Amino acid sequence: MLRKRMISVIGLLLAMSMVFSACGMETEETKEGVGETDSTQVSIDDVSVTDSSVIYQDDDEDSIVTMYLTVRQGNETDNTNHTWEEVNAHSVYYYQEQGIERYRVAGILQVGDENGPVMGMFGYGEFAPNCTVQIRGQTSSRSPQKSYKIEINKNEGYWREQRTIALNKHVYDSARFRNKLSYDLLKTIPGAISARTQFVHLYVKDETTGSTNAQFEDYGLYTQVEQMNKTYLRNHGLDENGQLYKATMFEFLRYEDVILETSDPDYDKTAFEQVLEIKGNDDHSKLIAMLEDLNNYSIPIETTFAKYFDEENYFTWLAFQLLTGNQDTTAQNFYLYSPQNGNKWYFISWDNDNAWDYMEGITYGGESPGYHYDLGVSNYWGSILHQRVLKSEELRNKLIEKVEELMGLVTRERVSEMVETYSNITRQYLSQLPDQMYAPEDMETFEEIIKTIPDEMEYNYQFFLTSLESPMPFYLTEPTIADGQIIFSWDPSYDFDDEALTYKFELSQDYTFTNTINVQDQLMVPQAFCDILPTGQYFVRVTCANASGMTQTAMEIYEGEDEVKHYGVMSFYVNPDGTIVRG
Repeated sequence: MLRKRMISVIGLLLAMSMVFSACGMETEETKEGVGETDSTQVSIDDVSVTDSSVIYQDDDEDSIVTMYLTVRQGNETDNTNHTWEEVNAHSVYYYQEQGIERYRVAGILQVGDENGPVMGMFGYGEFAPNCTVQIRGQTSSRSPQKSYKIEINKNEGYWREQRTIALNKHVYDSARFRNKLSYDLLKTIPGAISARTQFVHLYVKDETTGSTNAQFEDYGLYTQVEQMNKTYLRNHGLDENGQLYKATMFEFLRYEDVILETSDPDYDKTAFEQVLEIKGNDDHSKLIAMLEDLNNYSIPIETTFAKYFDEENYFTWLAFQLLTGNQDTTAQNFYLYSPQNGNKWYFISWDNDNAWDYMEGITYGGESPGYHYDLGVSNYWGSILHQRVLKSEELRNKLIEKVEELMGLVTRERVSEMVETYSNITRQYLSQLPDQMYAPEDMETFEEIIKTIPDEMEYNYQFFLTSLESPMPFYLTEPTIADGQIIFSWDPSYDFDDEALTYKFELSQDYTFTNTINVQDQLMVPQAFCDILPTGQYFVRVTCANASGMTQTAMEIYEGEDEVKHYGVMSFYVNPDGTIVRG
């Protein structure tokens, strides 16, 4: 089984870590003998925080846990006085629009095998509710197949040392194991902080309608992933009293209006959590200090980075996202953790569904092949932290070294073995009800997609190298009118080798730019002009090129009726009164 192989890898890495740690902790006392003391004190920020290896020792990657969930109506106080149909009827956006909490139901969670709950396992013999259940996820909550958050009641014990159980259906993942694949790899990589995962076969009995004849219904395959909270921190040997934030839309800007200390009269938790969800200690002073220094360009980034970030963790996290093509991690889908008495921040991966899917997008998703700004380091250019790190040759070289290291550690052969194991599990569920009815692809396509996954890291490695040689992406601004002309402008691009940059400006009435109205090439400044246009919709495309001939588009993407992403394209309208608005 994979578990045994993983444990041996973990054991080897742990042993190596102990040897290196022993070498690194050599003091004057060990050099000079007993009686001599070392006057140098080591602070918490001098010691790298690492994930627990012991927490994964009982993992069995190719096992399936069977869970039985009986749902009942509860009480109004707990917001559990709803039917199971009501819980599944709405996406999270419904609750946001209504300004209400998500509907919940009371539940009895039991663990067993395919024959039913098993004596000695969690919930066996329970007849009263021991948990509450609600939907979870964001975009995926719109799907008919929901993901669920099960919270075990206090005093009802724990399942695998967890009270919050997140069951993910991964409705947009045609393989249904990409998230698990990433976490199971991360837990063996030094410097990374991972999470336990488990395949789960779920059965649900709905008693919320009052029916006495309700039977368990097969809900198919899920993947359970540890919920990031104080319990997670404790279980992974981290500081449960530390700061823990989940990025919602966080680009490491200062956010002066919302990122405030709780004692500030203008502090608004709801507004704060539109940027970062608070999952741990709510003393935000350390976060604010980091953002103040990071956004202070008079302080060298090398100084700020060394003070606030752990080199091994940061470059490991970023390199892994780059190599697995997990694009949706620039401003969300990661956690930031910092021990209570330290200053440094650590990245923890979250939601890896977007990884390992470049070739699927090209072959079946209508994506354009080749390099685009959302591949390689250019994908992270919109984040202040990543942009400043990448502009530093010293830090950029450390990222390159880490990428090369991971390419040697996470081999194609290793990924192939894991893909074969996991696909054997997900295949059997996707080929039968209920998952078969909602499978993103048919089984023939599934088999073709599975074959592409082991090569994903090589594709992304090449895109990484290309991005280092290309200009960086930039934002277009809304057109303005002055002196009888329309003025188009955009942010300047950036080149790591400081090569000369020129821009190509194109204006068209169609987003495919089949018939262009105005083309201006070899522009030396990020600006173009044209005559006033008649009323209607128009499209602008700007491309930057460096002296070596490598090109880059603006960060804007336009998706038209052809359902293809058109990179570097912005839509705008000229109104009848002559005003211009961005489309």
